[in-house]
Amino acid sequence: MSPLQLLVHRPRRLRRTPALRQLVREHKVDLRDLIQPLFIDEGISEARPIETMPGILRLPESAVRSEVEDLYRLGIRYVMLFGISHHKDEEGSDTWSDEGLLTRTIRRIRQSCPEMVIIPDVCFCEYTTHGHCGVVRDGHVDNDKTVENLVKQSLAAARAGADMLAPSSMMDGQVGAIRMALDKAGFSHVCILAHAVKFASSFYGPFRVAVECELDGDRDAYQADYANGRQALIEAHLDEEQGADILMVKPGTPYLDVLSQLRQRTELPLAVYQVGGEYAAIKFAVLAGALNEERTVMETLVGFKRAGADIIVSYYAKQVAQWMEKGVV
Repeated sequence: MSPLQLLVHRPRRLRRTPALRQLVREHKVDLRDLIQPLFIDEGISEARPIETMPGILRLPESAVRSEVEDLYRLGIRYVMLFGISHHKDEEGSDTWSDEGLLTRTIRRIRQSCPEMVIIPDVCFCEYTTHGHCGVVRDGHVDNDKTVENLVKQSLAAARAGADMLAPSSMMDGQVGAIRMALDKAGFSHVCILAHAVKFASSFYGPFRVAVECELDGDRDAYQADYANGRQALIEAHLDEEQGADILMVKPGTPYLDVLSQLRQRTELPLAVYQVGGEYAAIKFAVLAGALNEERTVMETLVGFKRAGADIIVSYYAKQVAQWMEKGVV
């Protein structure tokens, strides 16, 4: 008897046609899963390309309205905001000014597209003269003073109309302090998407060029060590205990193991951030003719979903929506 005659299960039967493959597909990417990051530069009058991230633009404040309306028309319902400030100081005080870049942008989006979910990045690296994510004292980032300032920034963003805050400084206790302050000030409805595990990663390089937050030294003393998976899970657990509504792993591709393990340990929604370096790696390979862009991007995004992500922050969100509109993916 031929060994093939003993086969009971033939997995290829369910892969024979596109319709069968769709019928049994375990994971898919929906526009409702995607968050589009936006870069807003207060010092320009027209959109400028970012050399390290082809296809992504720095937007002037005057262009935010049309961009957000275009995203909403395409089906994108969530934007994460990053400001490129021209009013930097040692502490990043522009972030908690009711007339600062961050709050102006939130109000502009709220007025022009009321249904868009606005998620500002809550950090200081784009707003400080030194490029660190907090207050620097004696050559080190002061955790507790930085948390005090993160609270001020969070309250300013909530007053301006933010739906959700994304604290990313990786300061101990930041989520608990922000949650307590929001609740006390009457903003208990404002959510927290915690950068629960933000690794000290080389993949942030293109982003740092984009927002002009290069610095002497590194962020190794406060961002998570990329060699430590168990420690990363502790970080996420602490944020959950302190009141985070969503936990995020950042970057995505090198840390699918952490994302998968975290999925087994929490019932909270999980997000993953496909950061600038991940975007650039695909984009430059596509420009070199080495990869098919649509297939590579969708494979990557589905990989995040398979590892446990409910939500994906990606610079490709708008392109995916355009591809879906055209029926390309």
